[in-house]
Amino acid sequence: MAALSTDPPILYSKAEFIETDTGNKVSRRATIAGPQNIILGGKTIISSGAIIRGDLRRTGPGHAVVISLGRYCLVGEGCIMRPPYKTYRGNFNYYPMKIGDHVHIGANTVVEAATIGNHVEIGKNCIIGKFTIIKDCAKIADNTVIPPNTVIPALALFSGSPGQFVEDLPESTQDNIEAYTKSYYARFQPS
Repeated sequence: MAALSTDPPILYSKAEFIETDTGNKVSRRATIAGPQNIILGGKTIISSGAIIRGDLRRTGPGHAVVISLGRYCLVGEGCIMRPPYKTYRGNFNYYPMKIGDHVHIGANTVVEAATIGNHVEIGKNCIIGKFTIIKDCAKIADNTVIPPNTVIPALALFSGSPGQFVEDLPESTQDNIEAYTKSYYARFQPS
């Protein structure tokens, strides 16, 4: 999994991506709703067709962080990220989503998690149910459906529908994911 410096660059059209002063690269073909409620930690890539729903926030006055992503994250093509919601004592409310550093989310995955830790890899075509908590260094295999309110332990691989524990991941997972996300960002170059 660890990308090598000899790996070819991942080319993108310079016209398609907006680069922020903290090195975030956001596709013009992504839908960022409520950008004032979204925090990107830096060196994060938001791919074409991704939808990030920062507009879904608690009612009431004031500024609310709806979705925060850490550094060196990748939101794959066609991903949908929206904050989890529930009705409590008759009141419907959205709750914030916090995502750590070095998190890669595969293409066409839907995320409604409460918290995703650091060094997490989520495959493509997954559904991460409402209020899911994914701990550090966990991995979700492609095509996995994680039911709402699931807690995924650190260094665990989950797969299937519904997603179930498959195996423990090696201690080297953190270093491998960090090397991979940094390499991916470095290779993500304008053509």
